[in-house]
Amino acid sequence: MREIVFDTETTGLSFSGGDRLVEIGCLEMINRVETGRTFHAYFHPERPMPAEAFRIHGLSDAFLGDKPRFHEHCDALIEFLGDAMLIAHNAAFDFGFLNGELGRLGRPAICATRMVDTVAMARQRHPGAKHSLDALCSRYGIDRSQRVLHGALLDAQLLAQVYVELTGGRQIGLRLVTEEAATGKIGGGDPLPATPRPMRHFAATAIELAAHAAFVARLNSPLWGTKASG
Repeated sequence: MREIVFDTETTGLSFSGGDRLVEIGCLEMINRVETGRTFHAYFHPERPMPAEAFRIHGLSDAFLGDKPRFHEHCDALIEFLGDAMLIAHNAAFDFGFLNGELGRLGRPAICATRMVDTVAMARQRHPGAKHSLDALCSRYGIDRSQRVLHGALLDAQLLAQVYVELTGGRQIGLRLVTEEAATGKIGGGDPLPATPRPMRHFAATAIELAAHAAFVARLNSPLWGTKASG
């Protein structure tokens, strides 16, 4: 199963209000294991960077001044995403900006059925707890020491580790029983696909049966050959 974990940085909170996408970081996972393939790009937002957004991600007007516009990387991004499920933290926000940029170019929006929101997963698995990326990294012992400022690719890498924990942790690769396997749900969400374990056959071969018969024939007064007294 191919999945893409991604994160975005923007000029603000509202695409419809004039904010723009300035960075996207994506990494590929196959069967919950990172493959090492990534997609990362900065974009010129075609508008000034507000001070409050700069304080979050540190992407200045000067830094973004020579970066390409979104349309220059659009085809490469769409090719990388393919038809995989897309995992993001507070996914509606990231999808809103990604689809907003695609819409400006007259490109089809990415269907919401491909969206996996790790915030929603965390709320169901850990009700009442904090669900920020930092809080989840702390909960699962994930090293975030390099996260001084928000950065799309770094945050995607951290989120990939959180996502693995939210979907069963390191037991996934070992196929051990997890809460999700027991309930048939991922993080309390949709049922897992039915994957029954194939039946195992342990019938002895003809050679094994012959060897057993030869061994039994050599036994002297076996217990199972005596009649119970009574």
